[in-house]
Amino acid sequence: MVRAIRFHRPGGPEVLQIDEIDVPAPGKGEVRLRQTASGVNFTDIYSRSGLYPAPMPMIPGREGVGVVEAVGPGVSGWSPGDRVAYCALHGSYAEARLIDPKHLIRLPDEIDDVTAASIVLRGITAHFLLHDVHPVKAGDTILVHAAAGGVGLILAQWATAMGVRVIGTASSEAKAALAREAGCAHVITGRDADIPGEVKAFTDGAMVGVVYDAVGRDTYVRSLDSLARRGHLVSFGQASGAIPPVTIQEFGNRGSLSLTRPMLGDYIADPAQRDVRAAALFDMVAAGRIKVRTEHVYPFERIGQAHEDLEAGRTSGSLVLTMT
Repeated sequence: MVRAIRFHRPGGPEVLQIDEIDVPAPGKGEVRLRQTASGVNFTDIYSRSGLYPAPMPMIPGREGVGVVEAVGPGVSGWSPGDRVAYCALHGSYAEARLIDPKHLIRLPDEIDDVTAASIVLRGITAHFLLHDVHPVKAGDTILVHAAAGGVGLILAQWATAMGVRVIGTASSEAKAALAREAGCAHVITGRDADIPGEVKAFTDGAMVGVVYDAVGRDTYVRSLDSLARRGHLVSFGQASGAIPPVTIQEFGNRGSLSLTRPMLGDYIADPAQRDVRAAALFDMVAAGRIKVRTEHVYPFERIGQAHEDLEAGRTSGSLVLTMT
């Protein structure tokens, strides 16, 4: 038997409990993974709260790191002792699990477990946002909400390394300082800031071609008002709540704008493409072009506190749950 964090009904952090579960030997086409760390993300909160419906009891966590313990019949290319990571698959809040090896990403030696749990989901997300959802190029100016958050810090650093000018938003001066360290050329500070006004001033009235918004309800209108004609709102999260219903005509009236809601699974469905994204991320980290903050590390027993801190905005960068 191994320990797993589960919830049996939707609710607040108090519904998370540590249960004993059985993880058998791997069957055909399976790998048994001893998990050492898990990323803690807003998607976990969306599942726990019921915003994203889920079968129960459920083991949350969509970003895991660990070591292959055993491989089942028919599995090739993987051996006991291999260090791996995965993302976009529920079940990382557990000491062990069975997994289809098609989900596994091989970790380079220079990336430790906590760092891997800090960057895999968030870094791959940053990659597809910048390279596929709305490709950017040197000389572009973009707006990144929550620039001191888990995805935001990586997104800002990656875009800056590409020669992109980044305007970030942050809820406090302390977080604004982190966003500047990540390369933001300008940071708009405060939850109630006049974001479109500051964007207009900073860009001499040009506004921005794209807004990457993981905040949702609280920033939606200000995001639209920050876009140039034919601009693109990339809404990839809803930390403040879901965006209310909108009418399609609204986007035409505001200057032929477009809106997309990308989901990670659709951009890594092809394992080969996922591995390309992961390799690019690991190369950026190894080269020091993306620096990883790993100060928010919680032991297994403090998962409730981790969720509370993330929801309350008391953290910056990534949150990691460790199993040892």
